[in-house]
Amino acid sequence: MVASLQLHQVGVRYGKQDVLSGITTPLLKGGEVTAVIGPNAAGKSSLFRRIAGLLDGPGQVRLDYRGEALGSEGVCYMPQDTSVNTVLTVYESVLLARKQGTDRRVRDDDLEAVDQLLSSLRIEAIAFKGLCELSGGQRQLVSLAQTLVRDPKILLLDEPTSALDLNRQVEVLTLIRSLSREREICVMIAIHDLNQVMRVADRVLVIDAGTMVTCGPVSEVITPGLLRQVYKVDGRIERCSRLCPHVMIDGPVSH
Repeated sequence: MVASLQLHQVGVRYGKQDVLSGITTPLLKGGEVTAVIGPNAAGKSSLFRRIAGLLDGPGQVRLDYRGEALGSEGVCYMPQDTSVNTVLTVYESVLLARKQGTDRRVRDDDLEAVDQLLSSLRIEAIAFKGLCELSGGQRQLVSLAQTLVRDPKILLLDEPTSALDLNRQVEVLTLIRSLSREREICVMIAIHDLNQVMRVADRVLVIDAGTMVTCGPVSEVITPGLLRQVYKVDGRIERCSRLCPHVMIDGPVSH
């Protein structure tokens, strides 16, 4: 096993208010994608910031790499907010992210890593545009490039495709799943589209009102009962084939 993440009774408090409490997970392993789902303001972003070390709180966040404790340098976090206030170009910003926390000498392998990632995300055409010139979707792709280029061991992505069209969502999520397998990265991704969750995730962690509802394999977690309990809608899981289940929503829960 290369990288792993495990949470035990993790919480977050803002002032006197607990916004997250009692989050305990099984061992989340490199090479797997864990989707974090739940209603708006459930506590997903707070959880990611807690794992990334940006917030304090009770409980234990255990990060390991090859059997040893992993420092914050191995954790890469992409927040929801991708707004920028800089004169850098796309290429410069990704290269700068690559060199974060290391010596600033640029080597051939750094340039190769940036070139390869821009190509994988199909944003090489905007490489020398200023960040302030980009659309919201383009900024989101650049932010993802800045995160991935750092060769993360633990990858935290907070709604990384929310500004992308459907085609680009599928491309990006497929790439993330592929990189997780190839590089044995432990990925946690917050996402609202349950059909995309069922397509790319191995495991689902459900948060509602700051507490964990459940955490387990996708097929066991995303059920009509969960749709009613957490999302307050009636729905069903249809399986066109073993590899292509999808969620069908009938409407809000009848009272």
